[in-house]
Amino acid sequence: MKKSVMIAALAMVVSFGSISCKKKVTDADLQTQATTVVTSNPNATVEVKDGVAHLSGTFEDQASKDAMIASLKAIPGIKEVMDMSTVAAPVEINSVDTVALQKVQDAVKDFPSVKAEVINGEVVLTGTVSSLQARKIKESVDALTIPYTNNIVVK
Repeated sequence: MKKSVMIAALAMVVSFGSISCKKKVTDADLQTQATTVVTSNPNATVEVKDGVAHLSGTFEDQASKDAMIASLKAIPGIKEVMDMSTVAAPVEINSVDTVALQKVQDAVKDFPSVKAEVINGEVVLTGTVSSLQARKIKESVDALTIPYTNNIVVK
């Protein structure tokens, strides 16, 4: 009995010793790993302090931001990720969609001298027509409830 208690005590000492001998991951090591992960987004940076990754910068969309956070959390030794980053507002290249432009072009198709095009994100009508034709065009395009600029010259 005395021998089995001694063996159990020795086993406990050895197990505690092996736990305490485990190499501790330093913030510098974690910083290196975290920086490697974050380099996939040139607009983001990360700083590791006390095992906590502080993510900052801008991401194109929420999905890429979430993926980056998940990648940082997967690094062994990172306790937590503090998210201080933002998602960039979507860049609106053209505020008029092609369907709306096509509807306007269909409305003026019977008037070959009138052209509908997008200039600076807005539908602009140009050309020369009679006053009767101008009225018909205006009624047709107004019915679409699409904002536009009327630069049609009435002859």
